Amino acid sequence: MSESTVVVIGVFDGVHKGHQALLNRAKEIADGRKIVALTFDPHPRAIFAPDSVPPMLTTLADRVELLKIHNADQVAVMKFNEQFAAMSPEKFVEDILVNQLHVSTVIVGKNFTYGSKAAGNVDSLIKDGLQHNFTVDVQELAGGAEPISSSRIRNLVLEGKVEQARELLSRPHRLDGVVVHGEKRGREIGYPTANLGKIDGQTIPADGIYAGWLTVGINFWPAAISIGTNPTFEGDRGRQVEAYALDQQGLDLYDKAASVEFGWYLRPTLKFNGLDELLVQMKKDCDEARRLTEQ
Repeated sequence: MSESTVVVIGVFDGVHKGHQALLNRAKEIADGRKIVALTFDPHPRAIFAPDSVPPMLTTLADRVELLKIHNADQVAVMKFNEQFAAMSPEKFVEDILVNQLHVSTVIVGKNFTYGSKAAGNVDSLIKDGLQHNFTVDVQELAGGAEPISSSRIRNLVLEGKVEQARELLSRPHRLDGVVVHGEKRGREIGYPTANLGKIDGQTIPADGIYAGWLTVGINFWPAAISIGTNPTFEGDRGRQVEAYALDQQGLDLYDKAASVEFGWYLRPTLKFNGLDELLVQMKKDCDEARRLTEQ
């Protein structure tokens, strides 16, 4: 990559509206230059504070795809390990931005820090730019009084506020996993659900019933989604994420990659006095999910 580039730097978890504004800015000023999104994996906190690594809003594969959808010509994924974390701000600029990415403009948010112990900031980056012949474009992250941030969206999702999260992400929050075998109770009562496994490390919404969508392969179905421990039934079980593809019967989805997207929060998880009461409520939930997803 020898031609000069516009480099946009960030973890970009969620590729939310604030991140999109940085990438839109890159598009505005690129003038024929390649736009490179420089991101990090795993999350820097995996090195600095492994006990407090946040659940992620997007898998790395989704993040790369979303960055490309939002104007990045290329995505450079920097492995965030001890060695990288120990790199001085000057070395980061020289080795990564100048020698590897051939930067001519860097776009960052105003709180950007870099290098060992986060010693580099916007001011030092501007000085480095003068020395290495690149410009720095500093952007406010959009979002009114409270800037849009991944942690703000993460908290909304964890509280079940998926409509507000959708507004800040510009799309529904999504979980990617694999359909695993559950207790098959849904099948017995006429609501066969896809039980989503392999979702560790992703941001799972609060327990409750949601309306949204289930995607498996090329199939995309409106769905009623349940998160919780199925308290109506006897026995202890872990939290489960289950999606019922509305009006679909006889699907064989086991072991297939699947995504669940959350459009609307419908109600909390409740313990019913029996199956009949639960079935009445499930019909109401499905009717409401159908109405919302058909809008």
